[in-house]
Amino acid sequence: TLYKNPFCGCCEGHASYLRQNGFNVEVVPTKDLSAIAAAKGVPEELQGCHLSLVGGYVVAGHVGAGLINRLLAEKPHIAGISLPGMPSGAPGMGGPKDGPLAVYEIAPGMPAYGTQ
Repeated sequence: TLYKNPFCGCCEGHASYLRQNGFNVEVVPTKDLSAIAAAKGVPEELQGCHLSLVGGYVVAGHVGAGLINRLLAEKPHIAGISLPGMPSGAPGMGGPKDGPLAVYEIAPGMPAYGTQ
């Protein structure tokens, strides 16, 4: 399930990207994205323009399919992962990618999960 602002087009792009990579995605437009993110334990600084619930984890922002698959395979004891903001070149965003994009664990004091 991907929760998004009803007026955000890049979120639809990310949903399409996830479908192309084997995920079954239900898009749910909401005006309460920040409240949903907070309820799932996503700190404000790690919130993205959409929020997905995948296999018991929360995935905030334009995280790539490879890292989502890694999360589901490794099953770490964290709430989820996040690619905060709307960085250029991230899956579903378009534009040039200027280098690796840091993806963070959603857990206090935890190191970066990886790059994409």
